[in-house]
Amino acid sequence: MGIFEAILLGIIQGLTEFLPVSSSAHLRIASELMGIGDAGAAFTAITQIGTEAAVIVFFWRDIVRIIGRWFRSLSGKTVRRNDPDALMGWWIILGSIPIVVLGLLFQDQIDTTFRSLWIVATMLIVFGVLLGIADRIGRKTRPLEQLTWKHGLAYGFAQALALIPGVSRSGGTITAGLVMGYKREAAARYSFLLAIPAVLGSGFYKLFKEVREPSGGAPMSMTLIATAIAFIVAIFVIKFFMGYISKRSFMPFVVYRIALGIGIIVLLATGVLTAEGGTASASGAAAQAVAAGAAL
Repeated sequence: MGIFEAILLGIIQGLTEFLPVSSSAHLRIASELMGIGDAGAAFTAITQIGTEAAVIVFFWRDIVRIIGRWFRSLSGKTVRRNDPDALMGWWIILGSIPIVVLGLLFQDQIDTTFRSLWIVATMLIVFGVLLGIADRIGRKTRPLEQLTWKHGLAYGFAQALALIPGVSRSGGTITAGLVMGYKREAAARYSFLLAIPAVLGSGFYKLFKEVREPSGGAPMSMTLIATAIAFIVAIFVIKFFMGYISKRSFMPFVVYRIALGIGIIVLLATGVLTAEGGTASASGAAAQAVAAGAAL
C-alpha cells in the first residue's frame, strides 16, 4: 500500500463509516480493486479510530454531559439515578457488552472467514432489504429519552452483527432502532454514541497488537495517514447524515446496498474478483512472482 492507496482508503472510510452501507465492506472491495489485496481487519479497525474521533468532536457536548451525569448519579446525591443522561451512560455500557464478547469469541473468523467477498455481498443485500423494511414499517415515534435497558441491549446485539463486513454498524443498529419504533434521528444518534466504546476499544487493541506483532498487512505509516484522512472526511459526513435523515428516508441507501451487493456477485462470478484474494490479475501476477522466486 502506497500513499495514494492510503489516502483513497481513508476517504472511503470517512465517507462510509456513518452511512448505513458498511465501511468495512467498502474498504474490503476497494483494496481488492486497487490490486493491493485485502487491507486487513487491523487496517479497518485502526482507521475507525479516526472516524470515532470525529464522533467525539461532533457530539462532544452530549458525551461530556452523559459522562458527567453518569458519574454524579453513582452517589445519587446531586443527580438522580434515573436521570435520562445517567441512564444513557448505563445503556451504552450495557449495549457494548455483546460486541465485546462476540468479538473475542469470533476473533479468528472476523479476521479471515467473514472477510470473504461472497459473505460481504450477501450481507450488503440482506441487511439492505432489512433496513428498507424497517424504515417502511417502523413507527418512528419514540424519542431517545424513552430508551430502556432491553432496547439498549437489543441495539447492542444489532451492533455486534457488524463484526461481519457488509452488515454495517450504523445500518444494523439503525435498523434495530426503527423496528423498535424510534425516530430516524434518535436511532442514528444512539448508534453513533454506542459505537464509541466498542470502536475505540477494538481500534486501540489492534493498534497495540500491530505495533508489537505486525501482521504483515498495510504499513503502519500508511494506516495512520488513512486514519487522519478518515477523521477529516467523517466530520463533514456526520453533519450531512444527521441533517439528511431528519427529513428523508433510508431508501437511497437500501438501493445502493443491493446494487453494490449484486455488482460484487457479478464480478466474483466472472472472475474479475476473487473472494479471498486480490483481483484476478493481481493474484495471477503474485503467483507468477512466487513461482519465479522459487525457480531462482
